[in-house]
This record gives sequence, C-alpha cells and structure tokens, in this order.
Amino acid sequence: MAKKSALIVDDEPDIRELLEITLGRMGIDTLSAPDIGTARNLLESHSFDFCLTDMNLPDGNGIDLVQHINTNYPSTPVAMITAHGNMESAVEALKAGAFDFVSKPVNLQLLRNLVDTALNLQPLDIKTDTDTDLLGNTPIMQALRKQIAKLARSQAPIYIKGESGSGKELVARSLHDNGPHVDGPFIPVNCGAIPGELMESEFFGHTKGSFTGAVTDKEGLFQAANGGTLFLDEVADLPVAMQVKLLRGIQEKAIRPVGSQQEIPVDVRILSATHKDLSAEVETGNFRQDLYYRINVIELIVPSLRERKDDMPLLAEHLLNRIAADYGVDAPNISTAALDVLKDYDFPGNVRELQNVLERAITLCENDVITQDDLQLQGQTIPATVDAPSMDEPLEEAPEQTTGAALPENEESLDSYLENVERSAIVDALEKTRWNKTAAAKLLGITFRALRYKLKKLDME
Repeated sequence: MAKKSALIVDDEPDIRELLEITLGRMGIDTLSAPDIGTARNLLESHSFDFCLTDMNLPDGNGIDLVQHINTNYPSTPVAMITAHGNMESAVEALKAGAFDFVSKPVNLQLLRNLVDTALNLQPLDIKTDTDTDLLGNTPIMQALRKQIAKLARSQAPIYIKGESGSGKELVARSLHDNGPHVDGPFIPVNCGAIPGELMESEFFGHTKGSFTGAVTDKEGLFQAANGGTLFLDEVADLPVAMQVKLLRGIQEKAIRPVGSQQEIPVDVRILSATHKDLSAEVETGNFRQDLYYRINVIELIVPSLRERKDDMPLLAEHLLNRIAADYGVDAPNISTAALDVLKDYDFPGNVRELQNVLERAITLCENDVITQDDLQLQGQTIPATVDAPSMDEPLEEAPEQTTGAALPENEESLDSYLENVERSAIVDALEKTRWNKTAAAKLLGITFRALRYKLKKLDME
C-alpha cells in the first residue's frame, strides 16, 4: 500500500516543522511551502492526498489556495489553520470548500483526528444513493443526492431545512453514511425532548457526585458521537442558555462534563435541522445569531413531497413493500385511480403522512388492491363498511359489553379504549373459529391481511 502524502503551507518555519514531525510520525510523507506560489508549483509536480494551509500567507489568503485546489484538484481535501478564536475565518474557509479547520495553538490530538478523517474520504465518484428511502427520479431529488455526495466529504456543519415529515433525518444519515465517519456512530437527538435541567448533562456528560443523583460518571451525547456524527433535530427548541454552551463545544471541539475541570477533545461532525424558520427565530431573539452562523455554514434544502409528485408511484411501491414486510403480509397493488388521488393530494405531512396513509390502506383494501376509498385522505368520504363486521356474516352473538374496555374518562384514554375493544373482538372471533385466522377474518368482516396487520399491531402473534 502506497504511503499517503500531505502538503503543508505555512510561512512560520516552526509551525511547518511541528506539522512535518506530527504527520511524519503518522507515516505520512510531507512537503512544505512558505507561500501560495510555492504551494501551486508543488501541486503541479506532485500528487497529494491532503493539504494543510495557514490562513494568512505572504502572497495571499489561504482561502485563495482552498479555492484553487477545489477547482483543479477536487479529490484533495484541504484543512485550514486559523488563529485562536477567529471563527469568522474558519466559517469563511468552510464555505469556500475547506474540509475542516484547526485553531492555533494546534492541538495535536485534534490534528491527528482531522488528518485521519481526511485520508478516509471516499472518492468523488462513489455511488451515494445507498439509502433506499431517498428514492426519486425527479430532477429535484437527483440534485439533492448530488449535493449529499459533495457535502459528505466536508466536515462543515450543515443545516438541513425542510418541512415536517420530508425526510431530514434520512438526509442526515445519508451524509453520515457517505462521509469519512461512516464507521463511527450516528447519534440523532431531538433537542425539544430533553428537559431543560438535564440538558447540559445530556450533551456533555457529568462526573460522579457533581449533583444530587449523579451516582456514577456519565458519558454525554458529544462523547457518544465521538468519531462520528451528532444530528441535532429541532435545534430551534434549545434554550438560550444551552445555546451558549453548545456554541463553545462546537467551536473549541472540546467539551467539559458537569462537575469536571478537564476539557475532553471530541471529533464530531454537527448536523442540525428544524421545521421552524431559524432566521426568524434569530430575529425574535429566540436563537443566538452566533450559533446560527456556526451551524448554518452550509444549508441543504429537502424538498416537500408536493414538489416531487412524479416520484409518487416509486415511493408508494417502496413504502407498501416495507410496511407489508414489517407485518408479515403480501404487499397489495395500488390502483391507477388511487395513485392519481395521491398525486392530487398536497400531503402537508409529506412522506411521513404518505406512509401512515398507506399503512392504513393495507388494512382496509380488498382483493389485494388498494382503491381510492381505502386511502381515506382528508376530505374523502370514508366507506361505512370499513373495518365493520360483514352484514351477511355477522358475529354469532355480540356480547352485551366488551370485556376489559371501560368507557374512557377523558380524551387521553380514547386510544387505549378503542384498542381494548378491538383486541376483545379479535379474541372473541378467534375463539369462535378455534383460532382459524382465515375464518376469524371472515367472521369479523375484514381481510386476512387486515387481521394479520392488527395481530402484529396489538402484539397478539
């Protein structure tokens, strides 16, 4: 296996020497340049697997070199060395196409992690459509997958913007799966689901005895995601006090557990998303502007389902197959009329709503074909016979009162009430048919598929 090579660009001889020694101990061949002109000459005469450049150089700005390499040597990742605390320069470099950045004075452990990550980048021509849930042949989906292929190679924080149910987490997973951290953990966290008083401990961990109830050391989300990706879903729900601490963790690439005096370096890629308008949250003061600019280095927009309706047949087939497999039944076909109805519907809940609609339709359809009546979309008339006992084959004797299903005292108990009614009816039918599922389905006036689905749903199989 050929040795990896790196180009180091810095006008300070001491810094160049330090970097050469560090990379040399990693088994990497190095060449160095004190300025952009020398660096360009070396790039023309040598092939490099990685480049590390200072921001301020005698004959220009390091950003110029980043752009030059991205244009002429796109397979060579470039990392930027920035002054301590100069996040504006770091963000500018990332937006220009830098793979990542490291601040002076250089933390050698962070540098080694950065170099290892850069050398593990996959080739640009890798097939990125590995996640079957990012299906679609429409131009807007093809463009999205191309963006993911490009952005997966960067360590820049990405803000994923899209409506609820559009697939933001799927995009985040695809960025992770096609990036250099694919072998590391992918940790998704819903920021709105963490109680405020536990948030710092959840993100950064804590030491034993740091507060009442801290009986052992606890690893936080940043530590759990070390060497991988941390996906901050609904990031707009973070309290302002926590936003300050999160910003420091992202900028310094280090966290301090609650109760500890020691900072722990972490190598984590940050992806974030929210269904809210984050720029509007900044204007109202609900979200810090400095954190917004830090996590929104690159914005990736996920299209809504109504923007790619031509993908509906492909999506519907994929989802039906997956739902049917989950419940151990054969996937039904879907009629042309039903597909037309799906295309005409706006789907405010996007792909998540489509999945729910199809899951319900599987239980309602007859003769292995989903019709437009089975969809029960908002505004449609629901057939009166759906999921009701057949009139020509009624139950032998309906019990006067359903066992174990007391009337609900409030709205919150309605779901459990209906579930108990359904469970009792199914058990009654199975007992009367001596647990012959085909006969029980007929007795209940539903399809065999619907019965199989309900048995799975109610954990009765």
